[in-house]
Amino acid sequence: MDLQKQVHPDNYANESDERKRISMQQTSRVNEAYNTLKDGVMRAAYMLTLKGVDIRLSNETTKDMAFLMEQMQTRERLENIRNDDDPLSALDDMAQQVNATTQKLEAAFDQAFEHDELEQARECVRKLQCMKKAKNETESGMADIEDEMMS
Repeated sequence: MDLQKQVHPDNYANESDERKRISMQQTSRVNEAYNTLKDGVMRAAYMLTLKGVDIRLSNETTKDMAFLMEQMQTRERLENIRNDDDPLSALDDMAQQVNATTQKLEAAFDQAFEHDELEQARECVRKLQCMKKAKNETESGMADIEDEMMS
């Protein structure tokens, strides 16, 4: 946050156009770095690039078929969760499961990264990407059901 304040364009309102442009570029880089560090998947991918692994999140998909089947079952469950007697409770259970799996994958990534098992670390990033999507979908489902209940 201190770095964001230091390079913020408002601090250079009375400076030259070049200095304002540099400030804007620095602000953009600081914001990008902050967002990368804040997001577990982006942070892990960045850590891999520091070790020379060329990882492009948009092209990365796990090849672990059992894991992919679990993800498909989770998505099917999400699609039908409104039919549960207590959909919010079911979503809360699902969210806890997603968080537990995410924590395990983060620990596995840390272990693999620490021991330079870079392909295994990369696979953890692929799976973490799936878990991030599952978390977003679960949270979105909760918000939708809560909105419906309020109406």
